[in-house]
Amino acid sequence: MRSSPEAVPARVGPVPLARGAGVLLCAAVLLFGVCVASLAVGAKSIPMGEVVGALLGQGDGSVRVIIGDWRLSRTVVGLVCGIALGAAGVVIGALTRNPIADPGLLGVNAGASLGVVAGLGITGGMGVAGYTWFAFAGAGAAAVIVYLLSMIGQATASPLRLALSGVALAAVLSGITQLLVFLDEDVLDAYRYWRTGSLATRALADVVPLLPYVLGAVLLALALCRSLNVLDLGDRTAAALGVNLGRVRFLGFVVITVLCGAATALAGPIAFVGLLVYHIARYLVGSDFRLLVPLAMVLAPVLLLAADVLGRVVAGGEPVPVGVMTAFLGSPALIALIVWSPRMGAES
Repeated sequence: MRSSPEAVPARVGPVPLARGAGVLLCAAVLLFGVCVASLAVGAKSIPMGEVVGALLGQGDGSVRVIIGDWRLSRTVVGLVCGIALGAAGVVIGALTRNPIADPGLLGVNAGASLGVVAGLGITGGMGVAGYTWFAFAGAGAAAVIVYLLSMIGQATASPLRLALSGVALAAVLSGITQLLVFLDEDVLDAYRYWRTGSLATRALADVVPLLPYVLGAVLLALALCRSLNVLDLGDRTAAALGVNLGRVRFLGFVVITVLCGAATALAGPIAFVGLLVYHIARYLVGSDFRLLVPLAMVLAPVLLLAADVLGRVVAGGEPVPVGVMTAFLGSPALIALIVWSPRMGAES
């Protein structure tokens, strides 16, 4: 499961922090532009002056409803989910040393899906906030089980055992989820919509309770950057340099669980965002996690919000869920990554 250097489209040499800061600044400007587009562009495009007026509680009432009740909330949800998926994607790549690692590989999405089905069954599918915490709890429980399984007979969880345990558990949980959905038609209807991944079903009130968890996990991810840099050299080298492998992997798993669980609970399972951003950021700034993590946290919401805006425009009426758009755009990107990554790695 450990990839060779040629399998990752990354610059092998260190990138100066000043240059990395410049890339990060450009990404932040791009994020600002995408946020503006998310507020102004849709089935009905709204001039920027009216957008600002609506945010200040002024202007036409219908415009205030569109901006304040619909687009602002989905923009905030996109920002939070993007930041969470971006940071989680980098940490997953660091812990598993697998170039195609994503939340599905560690069973987090499968656990969240089972939690949603349980929540829908218990609450009767009443309201989108009813199953958020069930999804969060399911993702956390799945992550704990995967981590414990990967440590059976070992002092610490290895990248290979983490991946294998995650794939095995995901298969089991997915089977249970499909059985429960099959037995309850009402749950099937609600689950089917959540499963596509969407930023449109959440209000700002649904985001606020999860913000402390996301913020804490993001800060922990940033604090782990130096240890992840050493861990990237290999287990033996990292241990020789004094890194506590078990502690770093455990804390990294906590970061992944909280961030992926929160994003999945809010918007459903959204594929490819963390995976693609990990490779894009790694190609732009190299393998220094002090640059990789913050850059991924900026680029991921850019990708997510851009896909959401595109989904509103291409349909002409009913917007396409962002999970469908990321899958549609991410699949060819992943194929290109598989085809071109050996060459890119050789040229880096």
